Amino acid sequence: MTRTVLTKPDIDRALKRIAHEIVESQRGRDGLVFLGIPTRGVFLAQRLARLVADIEPQDVGVGTLDVTMYRDDLATQSTRATVATEIPASGIDGCTVILVDDVLFSGRTVRAALDAITALGRPDVVRFAVLVDRGHRELPIRADFVGKNLPTSTSERVNVSIAEVDDRDEVSIA
Repeated sequence: MTRTVLTKPDIDRALKRIAHEIVESQRGRDGLVFLGIPTRGVFLAQRLARLVADIEPQDVGVGTLDVTMYRDDLATQSTRATVATEIPASGIDGCTVILVDDVLFSGRTVRAALDAITALGRPDVVRFAVLVDRGHRELPIRADFVGKNLPTSTSERVNVSIAEVDDRDEVSIA
């Protein structure tokens, strides 16, 4: 049985709130870069960058961060597809990097993302934005910006659908 927990208006509202929180945390500093973790994190990063630019006009870089080669489970899931990492031409050195993903679960993807970032440069600060935090951390990692805290059991699956990939915006639990 699948139940919908976030609809399109809920997701839009959550992303707007996160965008405002990001602007407030920046306190007028320049050098903001959003790096989305494929697949859905990339499109969420693009949406957040647009929302931030609407709130406070500034140059906002957006890119893609492939964490595949930095994962600690490659031996058990070697069939993962890789996506090219693309960072803004200005790079990430001295910037505030906002990592963006759709769901935070064990924390292992974020750990891999932090390793990938350090291979690319040295940002001033790295923050993490996630649409859904479902708990069950295996590592001491937390999100700085959360759209929805969604307590789940480990047997449940959180499905995030976004229009750019799935033709609809929705979060459901199965």
